[in-house]
Amino acid sequence: MSEPVPVSPRKPQLNLPAQAYKPDFYNAISTIMQLRDRYIEDRVLFVPGREMARLLKQLGARDEDFSSLQAVSDNLVGDPTLPYRKTRNGRFCLDFDAGTLHRLEFQPFILSKAEDFSRYDSDKVRHFDEVENDLQLNTVFQALMVFKSAIYHGVRSLRRPNMDYETNKWICTLFSVRTTTTPERLGEPALEGVHTDGVDHTMTTFLGCRNMRPESAVTYVHDMKEATGVRYTEASPDHIKGCVHHRHFLDTMIVVDSERKHSLSPVYAVDPNRPATRDMLVFFSRKPTVAGHVSADMDSLTPHLNLPMEIPVFVPFWPRGPAGTRV
Repeated sequence: MSEPVPVSPRKPQLNLPAQAYKPDFYNAISTIMQLRDRYIEDRVLFVPGREMARLLKQLGARDEDFSSLQAVSDNLVGDPTLPYRKTRNGRFCLDFDAGTLHRLEFQPFILSKAEDFSRYDSDKVRHFDEVENDLQLNTVFQALMVFKSAIYHGVRSLRRPNMDYETNKWICTLFSVRTTTTPERLGEPALEGVHTDGVDHTMTTFLGCRNMRPESAVTYVHDMKEATGVRYTEASPDHIKGCVHHRHFLDTMIVVDSERKHSLSPVYAVDPNRPATRDMLVFFSRKPTVAGHVSADMDSLTPHLNLPMEIPVFVPFWPRGPAGTRV
């Protein structure tokens, strides 16, 4: 593991209660609830970066944290299986009963073919370097987590097997990813082709790029009837539900991962003699696993002792009945 990036422990955190008497906060909540209605209807939502920036500031994100978030990918170090990628990950618990989001201890990571993820490292246990304080204590990042939780809270979706849908807790796994294309190697944001992420809701947020051609890295959303592992160029047009293109800082997509597959085109270089990079945050949200799930032995709810973080979250309403059954 790499050495931690030093960050002052007194760095101010996102404080939703402090926004309670500010009209802009309620404007943000109203807008988010309208976006949530679109998400329920369409099962996929794209929010342009300029609108996201406004919402995140209204939720309490600090001005200085926007520029630092754009540079956070410079601290990435490597990837356990993909040579053209640098990655960190971190696990968080979203507890709607407590109204908090907190960091969880490190666990290995696995995605299986049974979860519609077909790649040469499917079913392989992977160990990623951990997300550190430079990212998790950034109030823009924290506001992104609050935004996502407000969008999917209480949204009914197709249930995945061997997950505990009776709890009001969610496991949120974050990936900070830089994909690089060089003269020797093409960077593929989704080498696995058409796939799902094995979760309930996936959100992707664009941080920036260098030397990347504007037509790069288009995200295609597919019907679940599409064959897993098919390249985006081979997918049936009849099964394409739409496409989105992350091109500007904070461009954000969220999709019901248990009901839609997705794929991406590669990263192409403007100047083929220089590296081209694309920086993203990828947020996976799912219920805790139970016996029989491939991740059941790697799904601890123990807080992280060395990298603690906890913030309050906005809860749109308290669901009636079992968690996740009210829309």
